[in-house]
Amino acid sequence: MPHLAKFRTAAFGLIVISGFLALSLGETARIRAQSPASPATDAPLAFEVSSIKVNHSADNRVGIRFSPGRLTATGVQLKFLISNAYNVRPFQITGGPNWINTEKYDIDAKMPDGLDAEIQKLPMDQRRAKMSQLMQSLLTDRFQLKVSHETKEGSVYNLVVAKNGPLIHEAKPPVDSPDAPKGPDGKPLPRNFMRMLPGDLTGTSVPMEFLAQQLSMQTGRKVIDQTGLKGSYDFELKWTPDAGPGGMMGGGPAGGGPAGGGPPGAGPGGDAPPPPDTSGPSIFTALQEQLGLKLDSAKGPVDMLVIEHVEKPTEN
Repeated sequence: MPHLAKFRTAAFGLIVISGFLALSLGETARIRAQSPASPATDAPLAFEVSSIKVNHSADNRVGIRFSPGRLTATGVQLKFLISNAYNVRPFQITGGPNWINTEKYDIDAKMPDGLDAEIQKLPMDQRRAKMSQLMQSLLTDRFQLKVSHETKEGSVYNLVVAKNGPLIHEAKPPVDSPDAPKGPDGKPLPRNFMRMLPGDLTGTSVPMEFLAQQLSMQTGRKVIDQTGLKGSYDFELKWTPDAGPGGMMGGGPAGGGPAGGGPPGAGPGGDAPPPPDTSGPSIFTALQEQLGLKLDSAKGPVDMLVIEHVEKPTEN
């Protein structure tokens, strides 16, 4: 069926499988609906061809890949797609039927020829706006999604530098450097990459903005970056996750969305990650001891996305 909207590609590859989340953040980010449109084209962005099918597999592992000109996803829940399309965490989404949390879908969508290359020529903010339009078009076209926005005063965390200064390290440019962060297979991790297992978050050349987003997923509150750290950083954070949705204990969903994941490049059928160390520190203590950062409780504006209408996807 034509007119699928896709969340672009070569930048935000995301792999999830039973308690593991790997994010390749390179050129993509999660974008809010209000992102300004770019002047590259006034026409609504849409996929040239697309397919959405219900995934009836008992396998809870999930995989999402944004590759040049194409979106492929396996076992994704609609709430997770909405979270990505509108740049909100799952706990910021209200309304909608229960199936948006439980029904799983397989998606295959192709962008029109040349659109991907056109988007890549744009400045970052305009590129992000286009990706947002694409993903939102997918949801509008195939799920008949209608949403509204509201802002509420709520509990938030401010991510700040701890008293003794940051311990987090500026990224090392050469990916083949002997000191570059390495994955479980001993190979250097790619630049602009985040990998999350239960109680273990690794980042290479990652801005604080993205660390704050992942901490938000873990804590169930909006996390606002107030570190003043403007560079990109390499780090590994290890903690004991709380039991329950926000903590990913036992491989459950992160922040209400699918969490799962395998090592970079793994898909369904990959090995499940090891269980987290239950004797480690809390995420709050780990942040201070390992990265020299801390989360301060505060009150602040929280953007909420209200689902006004949604339907199960139309047939292909």
